[in-house]
Amino acid sequence: MAGRRELTVGSPGLDAILDVPPHARGVVIFAHGSGSGRFSPRNNHVAGKLREAGFATLLLDLLTAGEERDRRNIFDITLLAGRLRMARDWCEEYPATAALRPAYFGASTGAGAAMRAAANDPRIAAIISRGGRPDLAGASALAQVMAPTLLIVGGRDDLVIDLNREALAAMRCPRELAIVPGAGHLFEEPGALDRVVALAVGWLGRFLAEEPR
Repeated sequence: MAGRRELTVGSPGLDAILDVPPHARGVVIFAHGSGSGRFSPRNNHVAGKLREAGFATLLLDLLTAGEERDRRNIFDITLLAGRLRMARDWCEEYPATAALRPAYFGASTGAGAAMRAAANDPRIAAIISRGGRPDLAGASALAQVMAPTLLIVGGRDDLVIDLNREALAAMRCPRELAIVPGAGHLFEEPGALDRVVALAVGWLGRFLAEEPR
């Protein structure tokens, strides 16, 4: 059941793009940052490379068009985390992904939502944060994350580096902080996003990759 599909996920029907390569070894659910969605160019670039490495990807809008008009929703970590858990449940039921272990890939505020969604959830095999704000999940949720977590931050993103170090200290799961030298918050510098891809593929290869059940 490999291939690309545009579909809606759960209720209230979140627009999504599911892409399952042949013999997929897991499914990576993307949590975009504030004001972004399934068409995020950076996350689509990363997702394409992950598929080349053998991982299925689900890029979805965590809010409906109507919900996005209320700016409070964009920063509502509890709401966004609930949508990610809904997407995870959907993947368990959808035939093309039912046999695949799930991971979260969060960017910016989406990283906080991913951490909150993963708290006390043994089904999540791995988490990756790109330029993320895992601190937004709260110290209590961070301490309850069970999945091995990789935090990737640009070397010039000083404030976010500090916030990620604080989040790292609050966590109890296997975790690492990877700093990409010379990169800013959006990893727009030449080669920066490719370094993110390499780190992500290596992490998923350690903790997510396995033969489909």
